[in-house]
Amino acid sequence: MSRYTAELAAEIEARWQDRWESEGTFHAANPTGDLAGDASGEKYFLMDMFPYPSGAGLHVGHPLGYIATDVVGRHQRMLGKNVLHALGYDAYGLPAELHAISTGEHPRDNTLANIANMRRQLRRLGLGHDDRRSFATIDPGYVKWTQWIFLQLFNSWYDTEQNKARPIAELVEQLGTDDPAVIDEHRLAYVSDSPVNWCPGLGTVLANEEVTAEGRSERGNFPVFTRNLRQWNMRITAYADRLIDDLERVDWPEPVKLMQRNWIGRSHGAEVDFATDAGPIRVFTTRPDTLFGATFMVLSPEHPLVDALTTAEQAGAVAAYRAEAAAKTDADRQESRDKSGVPLGATATNPVNGEQIPVFIADYVLMGYGTGAIMAVPSGDQRDFEFATAHGLPIVPTLAEQEGLDHAYAGEGTIVNSANDEVSLDGLSVADAKARIIAWLESKGLGTAKTTYRLRDWLFSRQRYWGEPFPIVYDEHDQPIALPKSMLPVELPEVPDYSPRTFEPDDVTSEPEPPLGRVAEWVDVTLDLGDGPKQYRRETNTMPNWAGSSWYELRYTDPDNDELVCDPENERYWLGPREAGGVGGVDLYVGGVEHAVLHLLYARFWHKVLFDLGHISSEEPFQRLFNQGYIQAYAYTDERGAYVPADEVVENDDETFTWNGEPAFREYGKMGKSLKNVVTPDEMYDAYGADTFRVYEMSMGPLDMSRPWETRAVVGSQRFLQRVWRLVVDEESGELVVTDEDLDDATLRALHKTIDGVSADMEHLRFNTAIAKLIELTNHLTKAGVRARAAVEPLTLMLAPFAPHLAEEIWSRLGHEESLARAPYPVADEAYLVEDTVTCVVQVQGKVRAKIEAPASATDDQLTELALAEANVQKTIDGREIRKIIVRAPKLVNIVV
Repeated sequence: MSRYTAELAAEIEARWQDRWESEGTFHAANPTGDLAGDASGEKYFLMDMFPYPSGAGLHVGHPLGYIATDVVGRHQRMLGKNVLHALGYDAYGLPAELHAISTGEHPRDNTLANIANMRRQLRRLGLGHDDRRSFATIDPGYVKWTQWIFLQLFNSWYDTEQNKARPIAELVEQLGTDDPAVIDEHRLAYVSDSPVNWCPGLGTVLANEEVTAEGRSERGNFPVFTRNLRQWNMRITAYADRLIDDLERVDWPEPVKLMQRNWIGRSHGAEVDFATDAGPIRVFTTRPDTLFGATFMVLSPEHPLVDALTTAEQAGAVAAYRAEAAAKTDADRQESRDKSGVPLGATATNPVNGEQIPVFIADYVLMGYGTGAIMAVPSGDQRDFEFATAHGLPIVPTLAEQEGLDHAYAGEGTIVNSANDEVSLDGLSVADAKARIIAWLESKGLGTAKTTYRLRDWLFSRQRYWGEPFPIVYDEHDQPIALPKSMLPVELPEVPDYSPRTFEPDDVTSEPEPPLGRVAEWVDVTLDLGDGPKQYRRETNTMPNWAGSSWYELRYTDPDNDELVCDPENERYWLGPREAGGVGGVDLYVGGVEHAVLHLLYARFWHKVLFDLGHISSEEPFQRLFNQGYIQAYAYTDERGAYVPADEVVENDDETFTWNGEPAFREYGKMGKSLKNVVTPDEMYDAYGADTFRVYEMSMGPLDMSRPWETRAVVGSQRFLQRVWRLVVDEESGELVVTDEDLDDATLRALHKTIDGVSADMEHLRFNTAIAKLIELTNHLTKAGVRARAAVEPLTLMLAPFAPHLAEEIWSRLGHEESLARAPYPVADEAYLVEDTVTCVVQVQGKVRAKIEAPASATDDQLTELALAEANVQKTIDGREIRKIIVRAPKLVNIVV
């Protein structure tokens, strides 16, 4: 027997995977260096988002993107391109550290074991990766260059006139000083005492992007508090405009672009000074046209002028309110609908009308956003309206449309009540009023046009063990000193305890205590940094887990280079712009939309810095981005709400469910171990084979849509591959049954129609419809009894990206000695795409009465003649007068009687 079963599939798949590995089938040639080869052809650089090697291994949802990119890569090779497709591992991170804390196993050992398991599972899929280019972010050779890139940022500043990063040495020369107090204020990587997100429950600080909208840690769901702590930051805000503007130059999904624009949050408006006895209060407003309606001011409780403005009578109330606000998270403060606030007892001068307006503190104003102060315009802002109503403050309309309303209105309209002796906005539109008042403010020295951003500098310190050490030491003056490249990588020491000190989740006064601080012999070190041996202190924080994934596209191009982050020639070949004004980047980057802000924003920032400094030729890391959907699954609970094994649940005829004879209840969502609905790729390999698994996942629906996993449906993909196998091999004897006969006209048309349709589908990543067309062609060949080489070979080539092992086996049995990995993809003959005849629908009084086969070139008169000759049409007309005949050649004739 030679039936295509899971057992035969496993044997075929293992054999071809070994051959691909031994022959280096998927090796991509570099133009120079140790991976140099024939790189004369067109290139195609394809990437998956960095996987994190989980201890739980893969479930069937994880490989969806990896299979999809493999399909793309195999197809592009068959189009003659030099395809770079490799897979590395994002190996630093909290899960491995938490495992180490609970078990005592070194996170490196656990991580390497997880990588080995993931590699095994992915190898069984037959992915066409260049394994010479694989790496993990924990590899010393990779850590070296992550640290080197950090030093590029540390040793750079952003020149706003040239709109690019430049070496810090040029700033020293330009300013004529190397005083750290001056220079460090400009570095792209810098240490500062600034408000940070402190999470006592995790014992570490978090980036804004790692804090949920509820003000809790994304991992662990602990409360997060704002504290002033000394931390490393990346000056990503210097690149805010370029990060927004260059989104127009990349081929990304619009929702991802919108998320990045919103996160950066660029706003145009004005900075305005309100005079007080303690000095001016500066506010930023996007609506300077509403200044005449500002009837009070609100400061953040942390604002530096609060103490100076607070009167003796209000001191107690203000102190109590500030203490209360300090115990709240930023999210709590912003979301609270309580109109709380305390007057300071002082007033400020509205610069446009000279009125004295009261100054409050309120917790909904945050020091970390804008200037930490707002001018309150109750008629144009609902929160200000409610605050003014609660505190009995004036509400002055500045738009005609606001008059008589019992709520705020912030839309367009005609300006009213907005004039002084020198400037009048009355009667103007909002846009014209903005321009006029800004010009007046600037002429009086009371304000300036200003663009602000929601984006904050990237908090880059973590009080963790399992991350890249900083390549920084501190001297006797506590000044950070960059280590030379020759001292990289700085490697992690062994530690007695992997965990940072954690605290009660609500312990606001706690301080970070990282694990590295406990290794005195590593922290305190004697080094010669050019002025003789001296004592230094190492940085005890580590980099966040985003560091390694912020540049890995570059390392794929030159993974073994120990002298350069990547050779310029290799980077230019794989990532450089292909047209004038282009930004370059990876040709296709596939991953989940959950990384829209964090990873993608950070990677773009680092890439642009390296471009500015002349290390690379591409301005963007990823030219085209595609977000795949997710494979989800049904989970089942019993009457207590506890999850029960999904594979043991029985569906009843009445669409109810039972487990062990008891009622069970179905829900739809994620696949996970705790939900008891995990299906692993290993189970699918054993039951069906990898090719069947691949075909099923690609046929489940559009790649960018989420879809439910249904194990029982996988057999349909297996049956399809079995039909293809039977076209080539006799299941009883195992003999080849392919003939050298010519194809009949119908089969030629079916074949070339399939080639044409599948080619278009492959170009647009419509893999589900491509497979549907291959199934249709296979069914045609099976029903027609066609086993001719002229049909089977192009079918095999089109199947190869989806079921590569089976396709290689068939290709080999057809007499080809070479792998089909680079065999030319079939091209449709347009002569067979033109239909000789078409089906023409004949209607009488709008109802279909006949269908006729007519020449595709038939004229209106010819179609009319054929339609009137139809017996059923004649019977329906029944001698009645024909009033009109409408012809839409060649597919419709409508007769009106």
